[in-house]
Amino acid sequence: MSNEQNYNVIKLASGVPIKLWNKHAYIEETAMRQLYQLAKMPFIHKHVAVMPDAHMGRGACIGSVIPTKGAIIPAAVGVDLGCGMVAVKTDLTANDLPDNLKKMRLAIEKAVPHGRTHNGGNRDEGAWGEIPKRVGNLWNSRLDARFKEICGHNKHIGKSNHINHLGTLGGGNHFVEVCLDENDIVWVMLHSGSRGVGNRIGQEYIKQAKKEMKKHFISVPHVDLAYLVEGSKYFDRYVEGVEWAQDFASISRQIMMENSLEAVRKVLNLNSLFKNSRKPEIAVNCHHNYVTREHHYGENVWVTRKGAVNASLGRMGIIPGSMGAKSYIVEGKGLPESFNSCSHGAGRCMSRTKAKDTFTLDDHIEATQGVECRKDEDVIDETPMAYKDIEEVMKSQSDLVEIKYTLKQILCVKG
Repeated sequence: MSNEQNYNVIKLASGVPIKLWNKHAYIEETAMRQLYQLAKMPFIHKHVAVMPDAHMGRGACIGSVIPTKGAIIPAAVGVDLGCGMVAVKTDLTANDLPDNLKKMRLAIEKAVPHGRTHNGGNRDEGAWGEIPKRVGNLWNSRLDARFKEICGHNKHIGKSNHINHLGTLGGGNHFVEVCLDENDIVWVMLHSGSRGVGNRIGQEYIKQAKKEMKKHFISVPHVDLAYLVEGSKYFDRYVEGVEWAQDFASISRQIMMENSLEAVRKVLNLNSLFKNSRKPEIAVNCHHNYVTREHHYGENVWVTRKGAVNASLGRMGIIPGSMGAKSYIVEGKGLPESFNSCSHGAGRCMSRTKAKDTFTLDDHIEATQGVECRKDEDVIDETPMAYKDIEEVMKSQSDLVEIKYTLKQILCVKG
């Protein structure tokens, strides 16, 4: 293996090769079985690229980059369509923060509805203040018209609670964090997706793809690898729905970031978090669960990044660690073999159920020392030990990205 090649290659008896960036990060056998099945699909372009945070997922291994010609696998794209991250560098330093950050955490929790309820989370009407106005500015007529068109194709999607979910965090591994970089500069970072509406769009077309397989007597290695053929009625409708959900998720992140920054500003009693203007010097926004059209190896193909980030040359991205670990702001190196991609985080090393069975509340409290966050049994499934070592993950993808900033969480709000 040459110094330039930082990945391992698996060549199967049938199907395309699998290229894995796992020199320092273990990938479990269940995820490998998913990759073997995926590689046998007849429309994969060149090979499947696997990021070092890879682990088992629905439809396809999370952390996989899947280039396809003439078809898309909806379950491989997933149901949290447009899930991604945004990070903002403020002009504050650690010295500007109080010793106790609990008040700041509670302020962010109040400003950003979170959790899994029908109205989008722990919504306090008094906390929302100017949010309806801000939503009105972002939720424009074009987005509304597009959504009505999507609902015209599938009325079930229209029953989603998307207006209430816009600007809400949800649950699971979604979070808002306040971090310090290596120079003690304060950053605010958050992770969220398209909430219930994205889930509904994803589920509907996963179901439709399975119906198409039965209708045309097509056998696939696994039921969740059912696909939609480009040019077909359902393919075009699916792409339209996915693109809308990605826009919804991006807008939702923008709203939550604005309100998180405002919460921090009010707690610190400052006029602004930015010295020269009300706009940050650096703001990074990236999807890591989506499908898009790109050009690779001389052809236009559909690229599904299921838990992976676009790392094209010069493109900024975010790779978060687990609760209490480091996170990274990176710049892509544009490696063709990875289809210009990198990992989307540390990646789980055990299921949520196993984490709750394995670790105690005392374990979690010890692992999150120095971080202002919830320290109760409901978040043990998100404890740092349930994830891979982010530093080992970063070593495995040194040829994919250059680290620009290293962040350490000091405050974390979980859904």
